[in-house]
Amino acid sequence: MPETAGQQSMSDGRKTAAVSTLQHPLHRFMAVVQYDGTDYAGWQRQINALGIQQVLEEALEKLTGHPVPVTGSGRTDTGVHATGQVFHFDARQGIRWVPALNSLLPRDIRILEVTEVSADFHARFSARRKRYEYWMTLQQPDPFTWRYKWFRPVKPDPEKMRQAAACFIGTHDFTSFTNCHHHPDKSMVRTVTRLDVLEEGQDIHLVFEGTGFLRYQVRMMTAVLEAAGRGKLTPEDINRMLAQRDKHASRYNAPAHGLFLSRVWY
Repeated sequence: MPETAGQQSMSDGRKTAAVSTLQHPLHRFMAVVQYDGTDYAGWQRQINALGIQQVLEEALEKLTGHPVPVTGSGRTDTGVHATGQVFHFDARQGIRWVPALNSLLPRDIRILEVTEVSADFHARFSARRKRYEYWMTLQQPDPFTWRYKWFRPVKPDPEKMRQAAACFIGTHDFTSFTNCHHHPDKSMVRTVTRLDVLEEGQDIHLVFEGTGFLRYQVRMMTAVLEAAGRGKLTPEDINRMLAQRDKHASRYNAPAHGLFLSRVWY
């Protein structure tokens, strides 16, 4: 049966796209992005809310003329920020990605760098280590800090926080420090290689590094450290929480706005 005009047009379009791809093969690019997560429903594209991923994909589609899926190193939750999130995408060469993307993105999302990488690079699965940072402050919230620091009216004792932090260093089952549903095929074991408690003026700055983190894990550990700093928890209490391997074992969870994904290593 002969093709209709519409079918002919669709067929020609597919042929043109196939020829174009053969002439201009796709290359893989790694990008580093920073964003203020206040006005977004986290990293992931969602149906009823706006995620960072959607904004990036829409900008890439405007540049390339076709959909370009974006894969991040991991998800950040609603209100969480990033100074060093990494994602990858596949596209043709020939575009100056950093200025082109930044000209289309809102001011609270900025591309820092874009680098061509090998085809087997994966922003999530190739990652070896991540760093998250959390800020809490004794300074009364003002228009310039309320989005980025957790205000604490009473200063927790940094030394008690450091003693508590030692409980988290190493490889542990962190089921008690996540809201993830426990699936028997999904490991809750993670390795924390660094957890620093730093005093910086009126701020307490926490630095977490590890092979990876479960959802809410950093925020829950932060809240537990803050409680330990106020004498509400001891290292023995924290060890018992870890040993329970029960997501109901810890009721502590720090707010999202003090948390930043700051670096991913490959």
